[in-house]
Amino acid sequence: YIAFISTYVCLTAFDKEWRITPWGQKEVILQKLKDYVPGNPDIKSIRVFLHGPVGAGKSSLINFINSVFQGHITSIALADSAIAAESFTIKYQTHKIEKGKHGIYYPIVFNDVMGLEESSGKGVHKDDIINALKGHVKEGHKFNPMSPLSEKDHGYIKIPSSEDRVHCLVSVMPADKMAFLGKHVIQKMRDIRLAAFALAGIPQMVVLTRVDEACPSVRKDVKNIYLSKYIKEKCSAKLGVPVNCILPVKNYHEEIDLNEDMDVLLLRALRQMVDFADDFIKNIPLKITPQGN
Repeated sequence: YIAFISTYVCLTAFDKEWRITPWGQKEVILQKLKDYVPGNPDIKSIRVFLHGPVGAGKSSLINFINSVFQGHITSIALADSAIAAESFTIKYQTHKIEKGKHGIYYPIVFNDVMGLEESSGKGVHKDDIINALKGHVKEGHKFNPMSPLSEKDHGYIKIPSSEDRVHCLVSVMPADKMAFLGKHVIQKMRDIRLAAFALAGIPQMVVLTRVDEACPSVRKDVKNIYLSKYIKEKCSAKLGVPVNCILPVKNYHEEIDLNEDMDVLLLRALRQMVDFADDFIKNIPLKITPQGN
């Protein structure tokens, strides 16, 4: 049934791409990202936080980004939700992209946690994501789905620095499951987005994953991505975000070698994350006091 719906929504297509895409310019975009230096000299690395429903592909996206920078398929983030639920359990972990040799990293870091779920008491608590946005969560803290982090907990940072805070919030959404997301998951994501906006306007965007599973034409050729009316219209209405803040990608899952067209889509999305975050850090204060939370 899901496959039938996915095929149906992709039957309608535009005559030409609705977004200009820099096909063939992978190395140009990649080099600009590798050369990136944060616009605020007091901040060494920008922090991008990925959240979304279970199975959206957050960890796969981080692996994808690292693979493109390293030039081969890698796996630095746990990408199996079932294993995560059994062992690592919603740990707050920072993922870095190694630069050339061990111990040197690019100034872009990523955080992700276990996905949001429809039922209460499962998945990460939305209040913990809001705490992470504010910079209150220590590295390695294990979240409790039943009880969000409080000021009394060991994993709570009372006075976060500007580097502890999140500089760009990315909602990772599975294109093939958009129509079947529960209303509680959608509401949790909206609450998180509203909280991000209230925090001095943390920039936000959506990365749409599993587009090849949602659209047969994209599965055949990833360059058909911006011919899809489904991506442009349905997802914007569902999430309540502007179309120019929705960036579709096709994650690696079967491939064992890099694909230039897939990489271009990913790098275009990453460039927007970096641009949004850099604009944000130029205007934030050096420290956030407890009263300013």
